[in-house]
Amino acid sequence: MKIHQKMIKDLLIITIGCGIYGFTLVNVNMANQLAEGGFTGISLILNSLVHIDPAYSTLFLNIPMILIGWKILGNQSFFYTIFGTVMLSVSLWIWQRIPVSIPLHHDLFIAAILAGLGGGVGSGLIYRAGGTTGGTDIIARIFEKKLGIPMGRTLLAFDVLVLLASLSYIDLSHMMYTLLASFVFTQIIDFIQEGAYAAKGILVISENSDEIADSLLETLGRGVTYLKAEGAYSKQEKNIIYCVMSPHEIVTAKTIISETDSSAFISILSVHEALGEGFSYNPKPRKKLFK
Repeated sequence: MKIHQKMIKDLLIITIGCGIYGFTLVNVNMANQLAEGGFTGISLILNSLVHIDPAYSTLFLNIPMILIGWKILGNQSFFYTIFGTVMLSVSLWIWQRIPVSIPLHHDLFIAAILAGLGGGVGSGLIYRAGGTTGGTDIIARIFEKKLGIPMGRTLLAFDVLVLLASLSYIDLSHMMYTLLASFVFTQIIDFIQEGAYAAKGILVISENSDEIADSLLETLGRGVTYLKAEGAYSKQEKNIIYCVMSPHEIVTAKTIISETDSSAFISILSVHEALGEGFSYNPKPRKKLFK
């Protein structure tokens, strides 16, 4: 039962994501002559040059690729990708027939930001639910499996080729704004996939590791883990403290550490996503550092 509930939730998220992505492509990208990478970008080229509806060309371009790559995708990914591809085409078809006007007053900078935001949110939701809209993702996976070429390199190369081809219907100025949109698009996707709750990890090397760990546990209410290590020069075993906390707690943690051991080595890491007590559900009560 839980598996079916999760699938329904995933498909709903993919549908919403496709709706947002399709709305942005029609009412921001196409309305302001901003290009796009991947197979979607090819659809926009075909629409501009030979007036083929992107709703149809997106489907016709993607379906053969999905069928070619179904063994690589696996059953669930195959189904989710088929669903995402169809829903994106449906979304493009619907939004082209609903009259919506976004008054940007020919401001391409705002248009580029909106294109990146809307496309990034839509695609980010699709990817977070485990879906894709086919196309270059499948090509990249095939190249990685058969030729050993990293996916990121294939995706970048394909996008560059499509964007260069897009100069057939947009000028250099519009292309520069398209690159701005692509940058925002990437940042938004990363933000959504990594989780909205940013966190920081802290590594501490100190001779007073027990005292520091106790203080972090008591004051912040965060879990603390010892990582066993050995000094390369001294050959002595040490306990390295590892603790994950919210960004605003870093200052408090550094105060605790410096008061206990002013010569302690501290390394602060970016944690893309944190799940568990204190992050995805309520933390333990904290003790105030200053009374």
